[in-house]
Amino acid sequence: MGQIDPSARIADGAVLGADVTVGPYCVIGADVEIGDGTTLGAHVVVAGPTRIGRDNRIHPFASIGGDPQDKKFKGERSELVIGDRNNIREFVTINRGTGDGGGVTRIGDDNWIMAYAHIAHDCTIGNHTVFSNNATLAGHVEIGDHVILSGFSGVHQFCRIGAHAFVGMGCLVNGDVPPFVILAADYGRPRGINAEGLKRRGFSPERIMQIRRAYKTLYMSGLPLNEARQQLAQDGESEDVAAMLRFLERSERPLMR
Repeated sequence: MGQIDPSARIADGAVLGADVTVGPYCVIGADVEIGDGTTLGAHVVVAGPTRIGRDNRIHPFASIGGDPQDKKFKGERSELVIGDRNNIREFVTINRGTGDGGGVTRIGDDNWIMAYAHIAHDCTIGNHTVFSNNATLAGHVEIGDHVILSGFSGVHQFCRIGAHAFVGMGCLVNGDVPPFVILAADYGRPRGINAEGLKRRGFSPERIMQIRRAYKTLYMSGLPLNEARQQLAQDGESEDVAAMLRFLERSERPLMR
């Protein structure tokens, strides 16, 4: 059963679902909705407009839904939308969107966001991701499902990281990362595919082999990018290669290659 600590400050207009727990000295602003079963530890701040789903755990001193850190922001209405069953650890900061950036920062379901991670304005995060300690996103970043960002990694604004990719510790990402790819070194360099992660998620050896062949075409064949894309399109109709091609077609930033 939920419990509201008497020291918490909850603004008029905030809506809390059933069995919500709010710890000591939390501050919840107006225009905040918190779904059933969500728990806020001590000293959590949630500013609005923010929508938080069911069964999330938000740990002490997290700051959720604050104004975007963008000089162009002039106080226009913008939102943060968080899904279900996310685990948001100590001192995490997540900002709302901006008017000219789509207006919404969006977090999916079942994400693990560790201490001191930062998710900036207008970012879109998928499901089942892991943000290790101090992982940082600039504005307008897209993160696909099952992506892992290791500790102290940073992602430049407007970059995209495809599903099942793995970014190594301390990597600085300033371009798009296709699905399934591992990055390592200071300015992330491709180091193969995330085969171990794919095995853990039930990918068959045949699927992993197809992804490995696609990686070799894209990164090891010596072909220019357009020719590598054409080769991938000719190589087969696997759903994973098709996902890589769709990702490449949408790229606006340079590819990490």
